[in-house]
Amino acid sequence: MLSVRITAIRCADYCDLQELYENPIEHACNVREGMQWVSYNAHRPQGLCPEAWKTMKEFVEKLAAGEGNFFDGWMKNPKSAMVSCNDGFRPVSFLIETIGE
Repeated sequence: MLSVRITAIRCADYCDLQELYENPIEHACNVREGMQWVSYNAHRPQGLCPEAWKTMKEFVEKLAAGEGNFFDGWMKNPKSAMVSCNDGFRPVSFLIETIGE
């Protein structure tokens, strides 16, 4: 099974939507651009947000198993995927890619 690197590429913050629809919260997310984790044996890395993991788990599992080329050539690197967490107010985009082949 291959290891998969997960990198936070972009963190968005939709303050206008938060103001309109979100109940005030003190803390929502610890992820910052450039943070990285490595998934071994397709398991969620320690410190990676469980909700973000839900959106990428299937891709990580397939990449770890040697699969790729999602959606017939979507990514320039067929052994990678770009996914975002499910927070509609402050989504984070993650690049996931196999390492150590």
